[in-house]
Amino acid sequence: MQQALTLYSYWRSSAAYRVRIGLNLKGLDYAIVPVHLVRDGGQQHAPAYAALNPQELVPALRDGDRVLTQSLAILEYLEETHPQPALLPADAAGRARVRALAQLVACDIHPLNNLRVLQFFDQEWNVPQAERDEWILHWMRTGFAAMEASLAASAQGGRFCHGDAPGLADCCLVPQLYNARRFHLDMEAFPTLRRIEAACLALPAFDAARPENQPDAA
Repeated sequence: MQQALTLYSYWRSSAAYRVRIGLNLKGLDYAIVPVHLVRDGGQQHAPAYAALNPQELVPALRDGDRVLTQSLAILEYLEETHPQPALLPADAAGRARVRALAQLVACDIHPLNNLRVLQFFDQEWNVPQAERDEWILHWMRTGFAAMEASLAASAQGGRFCHGDAPGLADCCLVPQLYNARRFHLDMEAFPTLRRIEAACLALPAFDAARPENQPDAA
């Protein structure tokens, strides 16, 4: 019998949110172990969790005796171990396009507004809140503008980022749009992103992964 998957997650972490969507799209059963990123100085820094994930970040996914880290690596692992339904297109060019869109979010937007970056600004450099907020909004606008242009101009679009089935890029886009709304980013300039988000959130796999639907939601 296959051992159950365990996801170490924080309800509002966009990286963990990506993985929850992927697990749900794959129809996989998993248990959630909450890791509160703020309480007790950040439970991700506790010795037991640091032994599990030396980066002291969420998510981490336990599959039997194997522990996986980094959300995109976890999603690619799920794609290889549970190929259907697919998160990546069948053709090489399509896979490259979807990975580029996913990385635009996960590598170029998200790290610049990650909790540990904002905590460093506050605790080490005493950056005022208004300036921290403008930093966040600037990099979100920049990244979303590029993504909007890429998606709006592509003939490979559809209901979702690539065609008419949700995939890896959608797993990354929806959590980042959730973050954008948390910080009150004006989304009027991004109609394609909003259209895709609405199509995604109408699906049970995305709805179940929403932060407010998690067992540790504050």
